[in-house]
Amino acid sequence: MTKRSNKYYLTLSLKEYANGETEPAKELGIQFDNHDEIFGIIDRIKDKNLFDTPEEATQFALGLKLFSEIKLKHRKNPLFDELNEVFPVFMKKLKSL
Repeated sequence: MTKRSNKYYLTLSLKEYANGETEPAKELGIQFDNHDEIFGIIDRIKDKNLFDTPEEATQFALGLKLFSEIKLKHRKNPLFDELNEVFPVFMKKLKSL
């Protein structure tokens, strides 16, 4: 049986450099799969009021889901050895809040 996953397309646009310049504009688009419905997770993280703004909550949720999906797919990669021990603890703590 094959696992089904949600399909997403994410666009990242650089609007302004730290020095104030707006050129050259850059944009990146990526397509990816994720087993979770990310919009619902973003809403739940926002509802927890863990951060100063809803935008920070969105950044956190999106970054966490992108990272954790790759970590899950490559859990046997030695790069993730230390995280494999503590990440489940972190996720349980987050979900319990």
